[in-house]
Amino acid sequence: MATTKKAPAKKTPKNKEITKHDILTAYMDYVLEHEKTPKSVFKFAKENNMPEQDFYKFFGSFDSLRKDIWNTFFTMTMDVSHKNEEYVHFSNREKMLTFFYTFFEILTLNRSYVIYTLKENQHMMSKMEQLKGLRKHVKNFAKELIMERNENKTNILLERSETIYSEGAWVQMLFLIKFWMDDDSAGFEKTDMAIEKSVNTIFDVFDNTPLDAVLDFGKFLWKERMS
Repeated sequence: MATTKKAPAKKTPKNKEITKHDILTAYMDYVLEHEKTPKSVFKFAKENNMPEQDFYKFFGSFDSLRKDIWNTFFTMTMDVSHKNEEYVHFSNREKMLTFFYTFFEILTLNRSYVIYTLKENQHMMSKMEQLKGLRKHVKNFAKELIMERNENKTNILLERSETIYSEGAWVQMLFLIKFWMDDDSAGFEKTDMAIEKSVNTIFDVFDNTPLDAVLDFGKFLWKERMS
């Protein structure tokens, strides 16, 4: 969606029908090229040679646009995941791993924008506001996985809480985003390791074999913190 290379602002041809993707891309390019957010929709639209009303066809404000960028990251992740013909046969653990690996590949393609927009908002509530839609999507995705798991359990005592599991998946997402933002390893290899260990840990916890996995994950986090 975004480019990490600075270039002259891209002007939209007047006869071209403006799409939501055009506006998202133009906004992300603007942020990267100007190192600040647009002051007004009017000026943003004028600079990108589009009627102001075209912006309002899709977004009521820049705040709603910023939320939709994260929603789009999620949608793209699911689209890419489902293009794998084997995905439907994956276990829930494999689906979760695929989700996180793919999501962070997409974030990496848009790393400059993501780093800017999350570091620009130093207050946690400001960050959470633009991630609100993503939080809902991630929790719903996790709920679907745990529902599938529970359907395969004949003993009700072995069923797992959809609410607790989905909230845990969201906390996991926040941790991994922060880890990825601070990751300076080649190819973000440490983030891949964190994804694998965190996903395996949360599944092991729900499979009633938490101790070894939790200890292993804790050692990994401690080692990365001290390195």
